[in-house]
Amino acid sequence: MRISRFSKVFGTALLLLGLAVAPAAADGTDAGDAPTEAGTSFRTATEIDQGQTATADASAGDYLYWSFPADAEQRPTVRATVKLPKTHAAETWQIDVYDGLRRRQACQWGAQTRTAAADAGSVELACVLRTVRAWSEPWANDPLPGTYYVRLTAVGLPTGDLGLPVGAELRVESKDMGGAAAVDGRLAEPLVPGSAVASAEPDEDTSPAVLSSIEPEDGWASGWWSDRWVWTAVGGVLAALAGIGGYALTRGSGRPSRVPPNA
Repeated sequence: MRISRFSKVFGTALLLLGLAVAPAAADGTDAGDAPTEAGTSFRTATEIDQGQTATADASAGDYLYWSFPADAEQRPTVRATVKLPKTHAAETWQIDVYDGLRRRQACQWGAQTRTAAADAGSVELACVLRTVRAWSEPWANDPLPGTYYVRLTAVGLPTGDLGLPVGAELRVESKDMGGAAAVDGRLAEPLVPGSAVASAEPDEDTSPAVLSSIEPEDGWASGWWSDRWVWTAVGGVLAALAGIGGYALTRGSGRPSRVPPNA
């Protein structure tokens, strides 16, 4: 009886553990109105949210820029599709991703540069970044929470293709890596570019000029929470249950042993 009761308690604890650490299902719908244009520099980069599919009409040879927020413990994936005109020569397209300090971030994998054959209808590119860290050494080039920039352009474009109309689609999604990517530290502020300017004229607006106003839907976590807290708490509960179960299995019945009557 005691073993059966302990098995039920232990099974319930395991069920709660699974519910606590199970990742939430990703929402595949676009958040808000997706942008239909792209910037031409870092300062004019079009802001997009993760999960949005941004589009833009441009000309071959243009530099197209977008920016998006990425928080700690996320591993962003940037995907771009370029729709090419019916007639064109072989073209090589490339996407580059930069962090808030404009440091180029390497892709773990993905077709960051791809050549479209002559008269191909489109070309698809992808870049899977490293997991964003909540904190890093100043000399390191680790991706940190903040604004990220995407630049899409053609490299080594034939002269005859310059100015041809193209269409671009960009989408950014992230995988939550959880406590496995947590570190014991955090930034004081995310790397979001901005500057405050004060006008000499008292009648003019003196509000700060923020170069990037985007942030994650739930705000910047900056590493203060991870599922390591859940694992630690549930591990403590399981240890306590194991101790109680061990005691229940090994203790005596509590009844005094029978003493045989004297002969």
